[in-house]
Amino acid sequence: MGYSFEVITGPMSCGKTEELLRRVKRCIIAQKKVKVISPETDTRTKGDYIESRNGLWLDAITVADANDILHHVNAADEVVAIDELQFFDANIVPVVKTLIDQGKRIIASGLDLDFKGEPFGYMPELLCLADKVDKLTAVCMKCGADNATRTQRLINGSPADKNSPLIMIGGDETYEARCLKCYELPDVKAETRKRGFKLLSFEKH
Repeated sequence: MGYSFEVITGPMSCGKTEELLRRVKRCIIAQKKVKVISPETDTRTKGDYIESRNGLWLDAITVADANDILHHVNAADEVVAIDELQFFDANIVPVVKTLIDQGKRIIASGLDLDFKGEPFGYMPELLCLADKVDKLTAVCMKCGADNATRTQRLINGSPADKNSPLIMIGGDETYEARCLKCYELPDVKAETRKRGFKLLSFEKH
């Protein structure tokens, strides 16, 4: 018997969706009934499909929230593939448990860390629930190391401030993979406070 819930994770540009599509296409070749799900939060594709960075794509059902997944999966479906797992709300955990109880094979992909290097959404619980986890790495776009594990957000070509919004949809112009050594997370508010304290200290003297 195969795995019930497998998760492919890692930073941007590490090939998560590509690997998801590869596994799904193997299921299709094996004549399994597959349902592919994508959250409407991900607006990078202009249609009902998921697409990897190397151009591979597959038809998908776009859903508004986690509970909506159950409305689209029926008894005949054997495999449920879920892309961009990190964007789903808290109900994704019980939804996945329900699908497991129904005997479905779930193949999912998603970012484990957000742009601040912190656990993304409900991914920690989902990774613990999975019986197979593949954590992929990418090539660091700054130094070329092949062990990039962080997603660097860029705004006008510079590292985004840690106080910027958590979710900001974007492609290669907004995000790039970086290793831990090259990853940057400036904190403008903290730096402003430090400069203010230094100025106050100088004025007192």
